Amino acid sequence: MSCRERVRSLVEARSFQRTVIAVILLNAATIGAETSSVLVGHFGGFLHAVDRIALAVFAVELGLRVYAYRGAFLRDPWNHFDTVIVAVALIPAAGSVSVLRALRILRVLRLLSAVPSMRRVVSALLEAIPGMVSIIGLLVLVMYVSGVLATELFGRIAPGYFAELPVSLFTLFQMMTGDSWSDITRQVMAERPWAWVFFIGYILASTFVVLNLFIAVVVNAMDEQTTSSEEQHTDDQLATMLAELARLHAKIDAMRAAQAVPAGSHGDHPGDRHAPAPASPQPDA
Repeated sequence: MSCRERVRSLVEARSFQRTVIAVILLNAATIGAETSSVLVGHFGGFLHAVDRIALAVFAVELGLRVYAYRGAFLRDPWNHFDTVIVAVALIPAAGSVSVLRALRILRVLRLLSAVPSMRRVVSALLEAIPGMVSIIGLLVLVMYVSGVLATELFGRIAPGYFAELPVSLFTLFQMMTGDSWSDITRQVMAERPWAWVFFIGYILASTFVVLNLFIAVVVNAMDEQTTSSEEQHTDDQLATMLAELARLHAKIDAMRAAQAVPAGSHGDHPGDRHAPAPASPQPDA
């Protein structure tokens, strides 16, 4: 096994991946602890040392993956993500700017690539974006139409909520999230008793229909991602089995060839051949 293959086996080992995850979690805890002046006063040196060690581990782990995968490293988008995170984490080491120091917490995002289940969730969300765009368009349409109607119908009796279209849109967004929608509805119903028809219709259309469509698209994308992951795992197992069978066939062929050579060596050699016996004289007729 070559050195590169050994490094690749190390990087792909489950124990190595768990160690990286543990370092990420430990570093997240130390970064959070550094926000406390009391903890910094007592354990500032220790927290700083752990932070530097974690950053060194991230850099070494990334370097090992670059060495192990070479060109294949650049073809994986998750590797690009890890590279950006580690590069950003190196910036605070050059100065003491508070904004740059705050960016260290981005290292925790490496859990998205280090934990397979999180990676599948993020991949599913990204794959669901095309379907979500259409649903967002539908939601914007529902909110816009409802905002214009609410401004015309309730702008005078509830100017704090529906005086202008931007204010109405913000109020409708607030109601869609379920925040105080019943209070707003009752306040308007004090002047317009039939207003409940408008608001309940809007809540049903925006919250119970459109938002559930979001959930359906995401769940469908996650299901497809899980199926794809299982198929990839099956293909990897099949490739491993085929490679193992190829190695076994090669060993069997080598053993057969080794057995065939001694068997052929028992034949007559030129030095062992005897001259033919002279023909016996024929009697004269």
